[in-house]
Amino acid sequence: MTSKPRPLPDAPDYDGAHLRHVMTSAAASLGLSGFQNRLGLPEASATVVLMVDGLGDALLARYSGHARFLAAAWRSSSAEILDVGVPTTTAASLASLGTGTTPGQHGLVGYDVLAPELDRTVNMLGGWDAEIDPVQWQRHPSVLLRAHAAGAAVLTASRPKFVDSGLTQAVLRGGEFRGAARMDARFSLTAEWIQQQRTSSGVRQGPAPRQLVYLYVDELDKTGHRYGVDSAQWLQMLETLDAEAERFTAGLRRRYGDQVSVVLTADHGMIDIAAENRLDFSGQTALLDGVRHTGGEPRLVQLYAEPGTAPETIAAAWDSEYGDRAWVLTRAQAVAAGWFGEVEDRVSGRIGDVLVAAHSDIALYHCDRVGQAPMDMVGQHGSLTEAERRVPLLRLGA
Repeated sequence: MTSKPRPLPDAPDYDGAHLRHVMTSAAASLGLSGFQNRLGLPEASATVVLMVDGLGDALLARYSGHARFLAAAWRSSSAEILDVGVPTTTAASLASLGTGTTPGQHGLVGYDVLAPELDRTVNMLGGWDAEIDPVQWQRHPSVLLRAHAAGAAVLTASRPKFVDSGLTQAVLRGGEFRGAARMDARFSLTAEWIQQQRTSSGVRQGPAPRQLVYLYVDELDKTGHRYGVDSAQWLQMLETLDAEAERFTAGLRRRYGDQVSVVLTADHGMIDIAAENRLDFSGQTALLDGVRHTGGEPRLVQLYAEPGTAPETIAAAWDSEYGDRAWVLTRAQAVAAGWFGEVEDRVSGRIGDVLVAAHSDIALYHCDRVGQAPMDMVGQHGSLTEAERRVPLLRLGA
């Protein structure tokens, strides 16, 4: 008996409670001109956006006992659940956060995506192609740049290796960058920077300087990928994050009261995929017939057709094989459904001709392209399930 196809998920709520409005709302909360506080963030002279990579709303709900400080904020009436874009992957989400635009506008539409001008897939996270200029690939000004131009002191606190990464240049450029390899050190240097800025500005003699901080924490995501979100290691990292966030927030509140606001959000959720459900499609010639390039991620595969091959033909083959476990759409269908929001002409060709978005607990690999090592990854994300696309927005210490 053939299973009925699952109805398509709703498109991301790009115009509503969405991740892309967090950084612009934070800038507006400082009173900077040119920004709208769509999410109603509290007015402050300094706002810290704490981006916790991989902390989906469902995970915080499930493991709230391991994160009592964050859980208290999660239960508060001020907490919200945000949607993220397609795909639910770090590069796409941080680009939306960093620019305030949809994936179809900023163009970071996956982990590996096609560069049509090069006729090859390129990486949008940690391995940018030498022939890709990040500033030309993503042409919208970052919120950090705009906030700095509007008169705010701006800081990115992240890992040192990201100071001049392709992703930083593309979507998070602007202001000062300070790096630290350890999570606790990133929190500490942020607190020190806020104090230094306020001291050097002569705050006692006048209004406090306006400060916007992007504070990035990726330890939870890395732990989830390696061990899974149901692992003891992930729970321990969540407890560490909770303690550091509480210490950081309490210190700022003691010193500055409500003049400094800390808001926490995430770029995607995560689910665990059992080893037997991590599937290599390399040898399935029927699925690869007419496919010139593969890209995307294991939870949302993007397929690029050979010239002359109809995307519908490829989609039919994949739907026959995986239609009971994944949503299979052509690019035209996905764009019409609003998956990528507004899509600019220069971005359209980067999106796969066919998209395979898993809704069951599977991950699909093209090991002939990516090798065997990625199949060791336990925690995964990329598709449009609720667990992957819903993230919290928390006002900490309020």
